[in-house]
Amino acid sequence: MNQRTHVLPSPHNTNATDTVFPVDSQKISPPGSRLLYDRKEAARQLSISIRALDYLIAAKEFQTRRMGRKVLIPHGELVRFASRNHYGHLAMAS
Repeated sequence: MNQRTHVLPSPHNTNATDTVFPVDSQKISPPGSRLLYDRKEAARQLSISIRALDYLIAAKEFQTRRMGRKVLIPHGELVRFASRNHYGHLAMAS
């Protein structure tokens, strides 16, 4: 099972200890969240530029879906990418 633990501060009491919530990245996204994101919204969700996202797509960092000319990125791919460390520079794919 692919579980990660996130520590969140308690919203009710600033003096209380931090609360730990296990997060399973394999679970289906919560109700109300999108299944697919276009490039602009995916870049916004990851706090990167559209150009940086395009480089990552070209480097096969994301599994994408296409609807006509539109490139869509599944929610799970964004979660997977955001949950890892990335040490290298973003560069154009060769």
